[in-house]
Amino acid sequence: MGTLAPVVYFAPKDGWHFFGVKTEFLTMEKFEHPRKQENADISNIIADVDTSMTLLEDDPMIQHKNGSNGDLGAPSGAEHKEDASTELQFSDEGKGNLHRFFETLASVAANKQKISILHYGDSQIEGDRMTGYIRQKIQDQFGGFGPGLIPATNIYSTVTFKQTFSKSFERFTCFGGASLKSRKYGVMASAARFTKEYEADSTLKLDTLSEKSGWIEIAPSASAYQRARTYNNVLMHYNSCIAPVKVKVFQNGGLIHEEQLIQDGKQHTLKLSFPSTPGTLRYEFTGKISPNICAFSLEGDYGVQVSNIAMRGSSGTVWGNMNQDILRSMYSELNTKLVIMQFGGNSVPFFKDSVGVRNFANYFKGQINRVKTLNPGAMVVVIGPSDMSKMEDGIYETYPFLPYCVEKMKEATISAGGAYWNLYAAMGGRNSMPAWVDKGLAGKDYIHFSNGGAKIASQLFYNALMQEYNKWKGSGE
Repeated sequence: MGTLAPVVYFAPKDGWHFFGVKTEFLTMEKFEHPRKQENADISNIIADVDTSMTLLEDDPMIQHKNGSNGDLGAPSGAEHKEDASTELQFSDEGKGNLHRFFETLASVAANKQKISILHYGDSQIEGDRMTGYIRQKIQDQFGGFGPGLIPATNIYSTVTFKQTFSKSFERFTCFGGASLKSRKYGVMASAARFTKEYEADSTLKLDTLSEKSGWIEIAPSASAYQRARTYNNVLMHYNSCIAPVKVKVFQNGGLIHEEQLIQDGKQHTLKLSFPSTPGTLRYEFTGKISPNICAFSLEGDYGVQVSNIAMRGSSGTVWGNMNQDILRSMYSELNTKLVIMQFGGNSVPFFKDSVGVRNFANYFKGQINRVKTLNPGAMVVVIGPSDMSKMEDGIYETYPFLPYCVEKMKEATISAGGAYWNLYAAMGGRNSMPAWVDKGLAGKDYIHFSNGGAKIASQLFYNALMQEYNKWKGSGE
């Protein structure tokens, strides 16, 4: 203390500068009047959110006899709140787009149709957090079963489904890590292969290649929400099959289906149907050149499919990095009616000034417009970043440019004809994250929700969505 006391006494407020390097130390003012942690009051926010749910319980190739009777998909008639603490924000154009989505949503079960909602996001939704809860609420109310799309090779911890795969399968993504030269990832922005990529041109000599193999195994999870662990249709989406590839499908150890994949390089789907949830399915592949396995989809017969598409580390500016024809084809096949884009959190820590924020928002607006171009008629809802804290002088505070980022993302979304939901405000605004951490609703990184916190955030979003749905339903538009 005796040694450091003079340093504290004489330490300048702005620190010392030595050859262009800034050095700071505890000042006398901060020693005598240390700052105290300021947390937003979120008690009313938490008290008003109900996250409870009512859950219901070489010879000729073998061809699977699809066994669904087409009846799995009816809603359970769950109730939803008539109001919300936060609202979706949109223009007149966005209102029209949202109402067209509601019109489809309201009739999907009665017409025994199938539509898709794709929830894109960064690590805040990783492992089906937020999406899983939102899916259960939507499917309870409007119909549908199953988790929808799942990655060909999942690497994130999740309780929604079980999946294992052979070491021969390699994962490729458009948002970091190994990437595909063809950029033919499909709508999940990732794909898997059991061989490297080859060009289908005159230099390709199949007789010089040896045969390779790989397998992927999928099973329902007893820990998943009730609707997600129930499905009877399993689809495999693939493309870039340019050489003979045979797939065998085993159900609980027994061979049920064999097929030669379509060898034209285009986007295709292998679909199997069952009378009920099929248990463990194992897909075994054999061929000299692997296709891109883009995704599997676990579905009911009709209703709403809500897919979780998490992209760790992504800022949500990846759509230009993917083959547009493949994207357009898959979006159409899935009958995509709503795209949720939950981003911003990975950009906030790196903003140095307001110009950087505006540049990001403008670029993000371009991504919204690209998504709309790929999905004519689909609605886009943007969920902005949550509150995030950085430590300054031992105190956790909201990142300086986060509120401005929220405002610019909101402006970009509304001007693009989408709807914006302000997660930052819903949490309680400035310095709300430390309060969520104190209550066990977020992790010690002061960025990510805990499972309990994710449920509350998801219910707040669902309340805002249903508030607009109720307005539309009551207006008769």
